[in-house]
Amino acid sequence: MSDSVFDVALFGEAMLLLVANEPGPLENATGFHKRTAGAETNVAIGLARLGLKVGWASRLGTDSMGRALLAAMQGEGIDCSHVVCDATQRTGFQFKERVTDGRDPQVEYHRKGSAASQMGPADVDEPWLRSARHLHTTGVFAAISDTSLQAAIRTLEVMRAAGRTISFDPNLRPTLWSSPETMRHWINTLATYADWVLPGMEEGVFLTGETSPEGVARFYRERGAKLVVVKLGPEGAYYDSDVAGTGRVPGVPVAQVVDTVGAGDGFAVGVISALLEGLSVPAAVRRGAWIGARAVQVLGDTEGLPTRAQLQEAGL
Repeated sequence: MSDSVFDVALFGEAMLLLVANEPGPLENATGFHKRTAGAETNVAIGLARLGLKVGWASRLGTDSMGRALLAAMQGEGIDCSHVVCDATQRTGFQFKERVTDGRDPQVEYHRKGSAASQMGPADVDEPWLRSARHLHTTGVFAAISDTSLQAAIRTLEVMRAAGRTISFDPNLRPTLWSSPETMRHWINTLATYADWVLPGMEEGVFLTGETSPEGVARFYRERGAKLVVVKLGPEGAYYDSDVAGTGRVPGVPVAQVVDTVGAGDGFAVGVISALLEGLSVPAAVRRGAWIGARAVQVLGDTEGLPTRAQLQEAGL
């Protein structure tokens, strides 16, 4: 759209990430270094680094963690005009184990009652939201509180009514939901609003009851998605699209898996940016696989997200 202010709008929680300096159980860690984390936050940063115009809406405390996160997001060139800094609420944070064997690290979240969890439908500025070409959302923002779930639904309703494209990553967080059944219900409800659905294979099995990438993709395609990309980890991804049919894209080999957290967000950055640029579905999935592979080779959730120059150097 020629009158769009932003390429992509996102609502979600930013958290301060404290990564252990040395491998081993978190209780034995003697020091940490701080990073930025949060599913929607990671995607916002990744898209901004590629030169897209990104607007991010959230709530932060006015504590030191909130100030650090706001400065980090602004430093990436992200529009933060709709971030509310609330002196009465605290900013969420998390501790992450450092691992050396490629497994998923232990992560401890401290987000209950955080400023972002206080977000609700009243935080959705509809004219601002409609000024974006595209909305990306995940199951994390919807899970952090009952009011954030209603806010997530409102963002989807507004953008659907405005004819904008929507992408959705289930990004399951079982501990944030009251039950597995509740999580399945709401995640699948949110997915019905999306044009592009990006589940991992394990998530897809839980959400759909299907046991193959083809079955998972078909489940969401039958419910209105124009494109479903099922992430298959090191094996790449399977896609089912109304314009490109079905196909597989191989995984990108990595020398060493350092930290798996953030790989799915990197994948989303690649797919969303490529599709908004008008690239083909296979090209978009290839870009997603490449960025996801970069993400697992570094510590932190955003350190592996490339610049436009790095993307061009890779021919993507």
